[in-house]
Amino acid sequence: MKEEIQEVRKVNFQPILLIFLIIIGVGILVLLQNKDTFFNLSEKPRLGKGVPAPNFTLPGLDGQMVNLSDYKGKVVFLNIWATWCPPCVEEMPSMEKLYQELKGEDFEILAVSIDVLGAKEVIPFMKKHKLSFPALTDTKGTIKSLYQTTGVPESFIIDKNGIIVEKIIGPRDWATPGAFRHFRNLIQRN
Repeated sequence: MKEEIQEVRKVNFQPILLIFLIIIGVGILVLLQNKDTFFNLSEKPRLGKGVPAPNFTLPGLDGQMVNLSDYKGKVVFLNIWATWCPPCVEEMPSMEKLYQELKGEDFEILAVSIDVLGAKEVIPFMKKHKLSFPALTDTKGTIKSLYQTTGVPESFIIDKNGIIVEKIIGPRDWATPGAFRHFRNLIQRN
């Protein structure tokens, strides 16, 4: 008789356990779908498509201060990188080709290096790799906080009105016909 009661109890708990696990699973899915708002404990809105690009002022390799706001009216390709980052080094030649392709149009590349030694590391790197696009230095890490980056490289495509059109995490080949066409379409808007 006791065995029959224990058998009945096992059978009754299995559906309850299954329902409980399903509810937990659904709850986890809901949290993950809303992670950008739920886990954003800072008061800052998440940076992404459709959000105004935060302005910054950083030194160029020549020591002159550069403001992002100075490029309003141009499409800006903002790339956050470091000389010690292999994926960053990998994408630099294609960035140079993109720069040469669109040079003279309403377009600018601003490559912000997060190298701690700043221009001392970046100038030799730019020369070695024959890179001519503008490079800025951020030795204090302000760009990381401002643009909420998680690593390098990260790129932001900013339209002529200063609005982020795309956020790209990781390296890309920027010298493809599709990439050229995408940037030209952005340049021709407004």
